[in-house]
Amino acid sequence: RAERRLAREAPPLGGDPSHSLPAGFGSLASRTSRAGWPGLFRRQARIMACGATERGPEPPAFQRHPEAIAPRLAHGYGLRRELRDLEFGRLAGTVYLDHAGATLFPQSQLTNFTKDLTENVYGNPHSQNTTSKLTHDTVEQVRYRILSHFHTTPEDYTVIFTAGSTAALRLVAEAFPWVSRTPENSGSHFCYLTDNHTSVVGMRKVASAMNVTSTPVKPEDMWSLEERGAGACDADCRLPHLFCYPAQSNFSGTRYPLSWIEEVKSGRRSPVSVPGRWFVLLDAASYVSTSPLDLSAHQPDFVPVSFYKIFGLPTGLGALLVSNHVAPLLRKGYFGGGTAAAYLAGEDFYIPRSSPTVASLKMAPYHSLDIIALKHGFDALEHLTGGMENIQRHTFALAQYTHSALSSLCYPNGAPVVRIYSDSKFSSPDVQGPIINFNVDKMASLYNIHLRTGCFCNLGACQRHLGLSDEMVKKHFQAGHVCGDDVDIIDGRPTGSVRVSFGYMSTLEDAQAFLRFIRAICLRSPGDQSVSQASTSGALSSGSDCHSPPEGACTDPTVCNDSCPAANTVDLDRSLSKASSIQQTLPEEAAGIPNGDLGSHIVTNIYLYPIKSCAAFEVTKWPVGSKGLLYDRNWMVVNHNGICLSQKQEPRLCLIQPVINLQQRIMVIKAKGMEPIEVPLEEDSTRVQICQSRVCADRVNTYDCGENVSKWLSKFFGRPCHLIKQSPDFQRNARKTPGKGPSPGTAATLSLVNEAQYLLVNTSSVLELQQQLNASDEHRKEEPLSVKDLVSRFRANIITKGARAFEEEAWDEVSVGSLHFQVLGPCHRCQMICIDQKTGQRNQDVFQQLSESRGRKVNFGVYLMHASLDLSSPCFLSVGSEVLPVLKERGVS
Repeated sequence: RAERRLAREAPPLGGDPSHSLPAGFGSLASRTSRAGWPGLFRRQARIMACGATERGPEPPAFQRHPEAIAPRLAHGYGLRRELRDLEFGRLAGTVYLDHAGATLFPQSQLTNFTKDLTENVYGNPHSQNTTSKLTHDTVEQVRYRILSHFHTTPEDYTVIFTAGSTAALRLVAEAFPWVSRTPENSGSHFCYLTDNHTSVVGMRKVASAMNVTSTPVKPEDMWSLEERGAGACDADCRLPHLFCYPAQSNFSGTRYPLSWIEEVKSGRRSPVSVPGRWFVLLDAASYVSTSPLDLSAHQPDFVPVSFYKIFGLPTGLGALLVSNHVAPLLRKGYFGGGTAAAYLAGEDFYIPRSSPTVASLKMAPYHSLDIIALKHGFDALEHLTGGMENIQRHTFALAQYTHSALSSLCYPNGAPVVRIYSDSKFSSPDVQGPIINFNVDKMASLYNIHLRTGCFCNLGACQRHLGLSDEMVKKHFQAGHVCGDDVDIIDGRPTGSVRVSFGYMSTLEDAQAFLRFIRAICLRSPGDQSVSQASTSGALSSGSDCHSPPEGACTDPTVCNDSCPAANTVDLDRSLSKASSIQQTLPEEAAGIPNGDLGSHIVTNIYLYPIKSCAAFEVTKWPVGSKGLLYDRNWMVVNHNGICLSQKQEPRLCLIQPVINLQQRIMVIKAKGMEPIEVPLEEDSTRVQICQSRVCADRVNTYDCGENVSKWLSKFFGRPCHLIKQSPDFQRNARKTPGKGPSPGTAATLSLVNEAQYLLVNTSSVLELQQQLNASDEHRKEEPLSVKDLVSRFRANIITKGARAFEEEAWDEVSVGSLHFQVLGPCHRCQMICIDQKTGQRNQDVFQQLSESRGRKVNFGVYLMHASLDLSSPCFLSVGSEVLPVLKERGVS
């Protein structure tokens, strides 16, 4: 009862007159529409603003009640603070709110599991030796533990291990005793609630192959059955039907009545009015992650579960709990190792083990060591929390508190800040789980908060809550939107939403950090800078866990003429004196009115980034190749698993300064506190070992640049790293291709860039952004960002001056000197623009200002691709070259 009073006791987050909003915010509210911004929210919420050290003012609800609320939220936990510090120390500086997606494992679970494996020998459970018996007996003991956890026994249910809950659902679909539809009878029916996970809906494909009718059932239709009363089933008809519904919606957290199980099985609540016998599959994967399920009180026929939702580890293991009353009806075609009593390889002769179907399913090949890991998951869960009842109370109290605060947030004009998608009022854990699903007006701040956006593999619930018709979903697909992408709004309507969910290790501080985040990004005027970090006291720290770069920054002002004579040395050197004066147009002397006296439209700066995500290498004239600027992003740093590192994960990459020397055919890599190291520009392709890596979901062939540079990088970052280079024989084709240009069959090729061969930034656009940043904070404590600092954050190849601000987004083509480019479109920015390229420190102001001024997608700069390129003679890109754009459609320059 104490937890359920939280929402009533907590005052409205924005309702206290003493905490009025800054003047002028009403105009901002009126400019925004209540549309979903899940893609932008996702990008912004995962960014940590390490540079800020002050927390903003606490919202009223936090100021008045933290002492009273905290003990209630900790109910059932003996070591709340110690739990976070000892078991989840890796969460320091992070607010993790995606427990519905995957919860986290405690340190003790991993430690004890590892100790178990190192002290015992677990053999193949199908062998006949002591190590085999140990494995078999331990696995059987875990089965009993699972059944006990769900308050049932081997007499009532059988545990069948599967590769996750999806595999469990597929198993039911394939083994269920469907009766095909014929002209004489209607056959079996497969009915499922529309508020089901995609994996449940996917069962209809198997049913369709069996010529079985599939019927989606809306939640409101199931509720209305109670009012009109469904007739009892025909006792003489044994036609099998299957109804599937979730105990808890993974979309909204709505909990559907467990009483439906018996009502459907008895025929008192039939999803469709057909004679026959109804079986019930209860999808419990989301529900049991934070709540107890008593199978002695409610007895569905099938219960799929996923263990990583409960324990965090192991991730590839689930189970199907099958009622022993139903087991004899199941059909299994395939048989595998351990399932046969006898069989012949040369004849269709197979005898299953004694209890045919379930025994064969139960004995199917499984990951025995992962099953053993479950034992340690149960131990840790009970030791740290005292059981699922405590977890349910704790997580629901957090959700109820957060829901109450979110619901009370209003703009000065009375409009709600968030739209919550829910079928309940968060009155009780019987009707609502620890999930809050919502959309917000605008997201514009940067915090290290981990949540989830989209439709969460539950399109039925997404359509229902967002009001998306079937026709709209099809139209969105035709417009290019697919599940899992970052297209968040089409035709002014959101395609998804934002979901936060709590786990047993979540704390009040997590909820408060999230609410501060929402309040900061929504209830903030352009001139208000009292934005707090998404950090929390005690368990969460605002900046202590951020990567700290070495003192100072790499300030070596290397330029082309000092270090890298080109292949055509005469041509390059001849251009330097002319270009050097033009290059000085970038610093603050040029920071005038963005659209005033524009002057000549020319290139002012050229940058290449030899090592992806590392510091820029500035030149005044540089050779051009088929992939773009020669050696631009030809190398990248990867971790010990071969995964590409970027500044998003490792900001100190910007402190590594690569310098290309074309004459000596080497790249010199420098960093403060490190001796410079040389890497050859090319290796003998016959002597290097080719490996495969990934860049933006593209497969690329690369080779390792050697142990010496690997040791150098590992020392600098304090963890194992390697430098790899794109194989010269490998061609990576661009996904985005110019509408004009290369002849049919000739694909544009890329280096290790993300999207296109070049990125162009217009100085006038930078100046306008700088003015907006200065205007948004007239009382800035720190020095304003210079134009040069801003330009460095956007990591462009070509900087121009002479065009109006953001005019480049209207270009269709552009010529730079003798080179011709197709403009592919704007660059959608991520959190890398928050990183100061001189220090590696983060600051959210640039991204925040862009998101406020530029709208849904944080666009800045445009992508270019060669429209045509003749490499029969050397081609160069030079500072001072004239820029001649062609506008879209109108065709005028």
